[in-house]
Amino acid sequence: MTAATQGRLLVTGGRGLLGNAVVAAAVADGWDVVTLQRNPSGMAEQARVIDVLGSVTDLSDVTAAMVGVDAVIHLAARVGIEGSWQDFESVNVTGTSVVLDAATVAGVNSFVHVSSPSVAHVGEPLVGALADPADPERARGHYSRSKAMAEQLVLGPEVGIPVVAIRPHLVWGPGDTQLVGRIVDRARAGRLFLIDGGRALIDTTYIDNAAEALVRAVHRAPDPMVRGRAFVVSNGEPRPVRDVIEAIVGAAGVGNGQVNLRSVPRGPAWVAGSAGEQVASFAGREPLITRFLVEQLSTAHWFDPRPTQEALQWRPRVGFDEGISRLARWYRRA
Repeated sequence: MTAATQGRLLVTGGRGLLGNAVVAAAVADGWDVVTLQRNPSGMAEQARVIDVLGSVTDLSDVTAAMVGVDAVIHLAARVGIEGSWQDFESVNVTGTSVVLDAATVAGVNSFVHVSSPSVAHVGEPLVGALADPADPERARGHYSRSKAMAEQLVLGPEVGIPVVAIRPHLVWGPGDTQLVGRIVDRARAGRLFLIDGGRALIDTTYIDNAAEALVRAVHRAPDPMVRGRAFVVSNGEPRPVRDVIEAIVGAAGVGNGQVNLRSVPRGPAWVAGSAGEQVASFAGREPLITRFLVEQLSTAHWFDPRPTQEALQWRPRVGFDEGISRLARWYRRA
């Protein structure tokens, strides 16, 4: 091993926006990277990156990927709202258990579990909040509940390797098909709306910041002040929902950046979200509006960034406005 090499890092779920960004950040930090996911990560053409194709629910696949590994970033998860509880439990709970067990047997030096702020969000406003304990009983929806169970599993007192749970909050950036893609698609279709005027303050995380924080967590997990704890990662720049949405729409150039955002009162929106979920359960497709979406658009959710920044010895490098500028440049090239 050369002096410039950190060691061998396994990234589960190395495909997609955050997965690719984590792999790139890890390579830049000096790691040799192994990725594990069902399809090629798209990063293996780089030096120091190897793809292993397989599932986190298959012990033989995970064991093969774990050979010679010094640290793990466990990112693979089933996301979204579609699917049965068994679908989410299989990947997010059982899969996490399989990866953690294999990492324990391998004796890795650090295990970073990628979680979600939704594991502790029960619908109340979060204003300068801390990373409260995961609460599977009150978490909303299959995704949040399964991720809460997984976080409890990896942070259990019986776990014998250094583990930290990182909860990236609303990750976005160029190429994002989730937050950015959905906002832009709805704006283009004339279906974009706000709840109660979009006044609620929310924080977000630019993709490069999220990836770099996760790689930094690999170094910090063994520290007694970090090990066994959960931290929320964000830009630390809360803004009104309206400002965030208008900035994204403007970066995409929809309507030359001018879109009339209609506002819906929270009460009727909640009723519509409940009905939309029921219809979607029969139709098998994502509804236009859900109760979770209503909560996200009408309830403040931003976190005190200081505990995370102090624990990880990390600061976000790309501010919100710079991220929007990068997003605009990406759309102009697309």
